[in-house]
Amino acid sequence: FKESNGLTDCYAAISQVDRLQSEPESIRKWREEQKERLEQLDANSRKQEAEWKEKAIKELEEWYARQDEKLQKTKASNRVADEAFYKQPFADVIGYVAAEEAFVNDAEDIFPGTEWERVAQLCDFNPKSSKQAKDVSRMRSVLISLKQAPLVR
Repeated sequence: FKESNGLTDCYAAISQVDRLQSEPESIRKWREEQKERLEQLDANSRKQEAEWKEKAIKELEEWYARQDEKLQKTKASNRVADEAFYKQPFADVIGYVAAEEAFVNDAEDIFPGTEWERVAQLCDFNPKSSKQAKDVSRMRSVLISLKQAPLVR
């Protein structure tokens, strides 16, 4: 015995029938047309959204492919530059590394009093030819003063 559910369903059905009967034909027709238009607009928007997603996925894949291609080209050029770097250790391009390699090679010939000459070989004391972005003038002046007047222990 489902009295509560049956009664509410009956009242809902009756109210709907009353509304349909009391509604003029033009309004009912407009309501149906409006419902069809809205369904059509929803279908078009879903279709357009799917197209946009496909387009976005394609563009993203193309972007990743271009990025990967750039990365591979950069890696290849870095490898070539690296090989050239190590094949020509005393080239002008290398500069500091060549001096550092000479410093390491001369490490066996350590004599007292030659420390600052070895440090001076590593440093570029010409402020205009320095390729560094930072201001190292203070460090340069300290090294020059230490070279000219070494510390006494």
